[in-house]
Amino acid sequence: MKRTPVVFIHGAWLHALSWEPWAERFASQGFFTCVPGWPGEAAFVRDTCEPADLLGRIGLDALTDHYARIVRSFDIPPVLIGHSVGGLIAQHLVTSDVGGAAVAIAPAPVNGVPLPPPPALPPADRTGSTERLVTLAPEQFHRMVANTLTPEESRLLHERYAMPAPLRLLTDLGYGGEDPSPWAVADVSNAARGPLLLVSGQEDRVVPDSATRAVYKQYGDTAAVTDLKQFADRAHSLVVDSGWRLVADYVLGWLNQRGIRPRPPRS
Repeated sequence: MKRTPVVFIHGAWLHALSWEPWAERFASQGFFTCVPGWPGEAAFVRDTCEPADLLGRIGLDALTDHYARIVRSFDIPPVLIGHSVGGLIAQHLVTSDVGGAAVAIAPAPVNGVPLPPPPALPPADRTGSTERLVTLAPEQFHRMVANTLTPEESRLLHERYAMPAPLRLLTDLGYGGEDPSPWAVADVSNAARGPLLLVSGQEDRVVPDSATRAVYKQYGDTAAVTDLKQFADRAHSLVVDSGWRLVADYVLGWLNQRGIRPRPPRS
């Protein structure tokens, strides 16, 4: 019997390898897991940091299309689990009836919900690419992404998982005062879509809890299942830091409550 697929979508400044523990945890529960990287993303962080023309050209439109093709390739509609911009993409897809359910963790906002001015971003550099990339130094990663962690844990996470983010993508999300991309949307009125869980970290400096709650309120008039969970004292790193298991197990429990099991019922 086929297993229910789960597609993990990572966000800016983290490599696809950041989902490794989650994929192992979900696979141990019987799900079929898929952890695709972004276009132009190398298999390892150290290689992705090298000049990467394709990665530098990635915007929200191309990234959304990339994951839409992957999701549509499955016979069984997958569960989409996204972090940061991955959470935005998960919402966009599931409200477009692409995918069976979605979990958006610390998701970049949709539908014009503003973000507060972020901590000062480092200047973009070309690093040999045709387009500019934004790299977080260890201390910047700690201040922005992993602000609730010890400097040592933050440093280890940066060494293993941190990668540059395309400036074009950050601009599409509204950083730098730009208008968000037309792709930064979700059809909050779609009552026929699958269940959606929004997750926030109370101490998140990249996507504050208030922004996730504002997005949640936009879903208030739909009959489709929409839930919200806040994790106290957690930063934007909540999917990858030492407390990741608590978040992952909450998501597993939520899926079970919503009738989404590792092996779908026979038709």
